[in-house]
Amino acid sequence: MPSFDEVLKEAGEFGRFQKRVFFLLSQTGITFSSLFASVVFLGRAPGNFWCRIPGAAELSERCGWTLEEERNFTVLPLQLGNESVTGECERLDVTWDSSASCSSPLARYGNRSTGSLPLAPCLGSWVYEQPRSSVVSEYDLVCGNAWMLDLSQAILNLGFLAGAFILGYAADRYGRIPIYLLSCLGVGICGIIVAFSPNFTAFLIFRFLQGMFGKGTWMTCYVIVTEIVGSDQRMVGIVIQIFFTLGIIILPGIAYLIPTWQGIQLAISLPNFLFLLYYWVVPESPRWLLTRKQGEKALKIMRNIAKHNGKFLSPHYSEITISNEEVSNPSFLDLVRTPQMRRNTLILMYAWFTSALIYQGLVMRLGIIGGNLYLDFFISGAVELPSALLIMVTIDRIGRRLPFAMGNFVASIACLITAFLPEDIPWLKTTVATLGRLSITVAFEVVYLVNSELYPTTLRNFGVSLCSSLCDLGGIIAPFLLFRLAAIWLELPLVIFSILAAVCGVLVLLLPETKGISLPETVEDVEQL
Repeated sequence: MPSFDEVLKEAGEFGRFQKRVFFLLSQTGITFSSLFASVVFLGRAPGNFWCRIPGAAELSERCGWTLEEERNFTVLPLQLGNESVTGECERLDVTWDSSASCSSPLARYGNRSTGSLPLAPCLGSWVYEQPRSSVVSEYDLVCGNAWMLDLSQAILNLGFLAGAFILGYAADRYGRIPIYLLSCLGVGICGIIVAFSPNFTAFLIFRFLQGMFGKGTWMTCYVIVTEIVGSDQRMVGIVIQIFFTLGIIILPGIAYLIPTWQGIQLAISLPNFLFLLYYWVVPESPRWLLTRKQGEKALKIMRNIAKHNGKFLSPHYSEITISNEEVSNPSFLDLVRTPQMRRNTLILMYAWFTSALIYQGLVMRLGIIGGNLYLDFFISGAVELPSALLIMVTIDRIGRRLPFAMGNFVASIACLITAFLPEDIPWLKTTVATLGRLSITVAFEVVYLVNSELYPTTLRNFGVSLCSSLCDLGGIIAPFLLFRLAAIWLELPLVIFSILAAVCGVLVLLLPETKGISLPETVEDVEQL
């Protein structure tokens, strides 16, 4: 009885069939990255806004004021009395009623200067020049409520975290394709509900669920792609990252063309329904079927793969051998029970956490320099493209470990240099920081590949999902780490990033090299790497 890898080699390790499945599933990367980074445009600044004086709406309607005229009557007198007050979070503590004059609504308060009039905090009565452009204006996430926008991104990352555990486990137990399709349906439905949420609480609940299902689509499609190709072709795990970057590059174009946040939300959510058509063209992973003692189904799929690849599978094959390991419901203990598995798991968890923390930290740091939001975001995404090309050139020549370690070491050095460069040469600081972004992206993309190659088939999806959950934890911590430490010293976050990356670079050198090695089928295979 032949092994699975022997049958795969005979059927074609990366023929027409695998290329088609790879291309179809890679589209998931575009929608997932759009969801991942969407808060930048869903929560963009709403333009000019001010706090409305009680009774101003009725008076404005009676007097036929434009928004600009209402703002002049509301904000200008406030600023004349106190130039430091913007009128966004405070208002004059007055009330306009039917007796107020259209030409001078403050005349009833006599000759007192506006500076002597008391001020009151604004409590939910804001007026926006662009009322539907952002969730900020939709749910009044300004002034004392501004932190709620950060909360929405933290909730999304919590959804990613939940998806890594729940759907990662489900994909190992119930199959890759059923969970992938369920996740695509969930992302689409929750995305629509998010766009039409009646209040901010509903927005958060369904954004959490969209994050959970979104993580299910991304992790499951990645595992399927790596499981249906030969050991010499698993670079497709790196190439699929290019589609994630394409989503980052496309997103600002979508946001530029669609003026409302609801439109942007629908544009990044609705394409997930198209992925449901994959039910008829993407088969279940034959590797997974073999681990669930469904050899006949696996062999049928392999014969179909061979047919599409123009190959011929021997009719004498009646069974494919794979591990004799008993299949059980995976748990964290399975990942740390044996010495090599334990070492790999702990190092990979740290690598995921560090890569995500530094990656998002550097993205946010470049984002606060101002300028054109759409152009800056596009450039920040384009910077990531060379990383995938760099990996593709080196990974099959020198292996996984060295690019993995060098990505961390170069990021560490770049962050440290950037921290101590003088402020009067901003172009050089930005260039070196961009080099750090490119390098940590290399490390981020290699960890995907290495993670899937260091776990046996029975634990692969669960192992990748569990370890990558530390990525989501890093994403939750990154904004707080960046802004809290920057309040102490602006460049302190870069020093912390440098230390974390250097430690990660040393640790990944302790991992086994997986270049050209068949995917392990059992825990014993991992122990012998």
